[in-house]
Amino acid sequence: MRWIRPMAAAACAALLYACTTPAAIAPVPPAPAAEVRAPVTILIGIDGFRPDYLDRGVTPVLSKLAAEGARGTMRASFPTKTFPNFYTLVTGKRPDRHGIVANRFEDPARPGEVFTMRSEQPYWWDQGEPVWNAAEKAGVQSAVMFWPGSGIEIGGTRPHDWQAFGMAVNGRQRVDSIIDWLRRPTATRPKLLGLYFDTIDTAGHHFGPDAPETTAAVAEIDALIGRLTSELAGLNQPANLVFVADHGMAAVDESRRIQLDTVAAASDFRTIEEGPYAAIEPLPGREAALAAALLKPHPNMSCWRRADIPAHLHYGRNPRVSSFLCLAKVGWTITTRPAAEPLRPGGAHGWDPAAPEMAALFVAHGPDITRGMTVPAFDNVHVAPLIRRLAGLPEAKDIDGDPAVLAPVIAR
Repeated sequence: MRWIRPMAAAACAALLYACTTPAAIAPVPPAPAAEVRAPVTILIGIDGFRPDYLDRGVTPVLSKLAAEGARGTMRASFPTKTFPNFYTLVTGKRPDRHGIVANRFEDPARPGEVFTMRSEQPYWWDQGEPVWNAAEKAGVQSAVMFWPGSGIEIGGTRPHDWQAFGMAVNGRQRVDSIIDWLRRPTATRPKLLGLYFDTIDTAGHHFGPDAPETTAAVAEIDALIGRLTSELAGLNQPANLVFVADHGMAAVDESRRIQLDTVAAASDFRTIEEGPYAAIEPLPGREAALAAALLKPHPNMSCWRRADIPAHLHYGRNPRVSSFLCLAKVGWTITTRPAAEPLRPGGAHGWDPAAPEMAALFVAHGPDITRGMTVPAFDNVHVAPLIRRLAGLPEAKDIDGDPAVLAPVIAR
């Protein structure tokens, strides 16, 4: 050991004493108080998620949220297709009233044009007001990740933040976009958000609703929901989460095929859509012949003129609906493809909303959501009024949704 000379030792002792006296210790600033964040509302659309997928034992996160919050079976609107129903969920209007009457349709006011899922012209969309537009008008900032219609300027308005749909953007990137928006300072942070996943629907179409690949897709989405809730907790961000699907899924195969051009002469009609239902237009001068063929009884489908579509479908008043509609029994496919060309097995949707296979997921969880509640079966038009109330928006006028139906879901 090295010894220190006495004088040096005394000097060191004096210096040490001076450095440890209370007057010489710099005060430690208090830790900044954690920001107290107000709850946000996040509407999460999971394409093709049937309610019974929660019973497969692969959804620990979403099943826990459902048990702690509110859940129920939701009836889709007709047609049980993606774009009509996702737009119903945010407008509170049925497809017949908000104008997105199918995934593919025509408008007599715009001859020669066809709406598809790539159509972005505002005139297709402006028969309904989505909740994000209502939010922006009320001064509530919104941000939407991929919801159908969210990137289109409807009535001169769109969300403050939005992303154009791209399959290459994976689920984790979609979740992280929501979290990144919520990392902003209070003044620029969105209060109403939307998020969309397509993985389960894609698997259901390719493999069928009962396939292990579809169950794996359900598990994948559940893990992403776990990431979302974990990241929200890390931000100390309370959130009212509302999970919805647009429709369910049913199995299809070659054995349940309706060859439409053997029911009516191919020279009498053209189809706009085929599948679980067929949207049909007569060729010039062939309406009477087509009606005679379609309107008689058929074993696995029913057909109507637009004006005679059954009332429970709430469909046929909009001129964008085809002149004739044929609706197959669940699992059956209407087609004009050559009989020698087999149908691809897997899954589909588009049938009567009353069919159990077409039911859609509904789960809500958050600080303003009633705990442990099972909601009686309801129509999806009632979701938009719920979202409006959670986001602090005024009630909408002239919609089909009734705020009273899901009012018990809100605890406050």
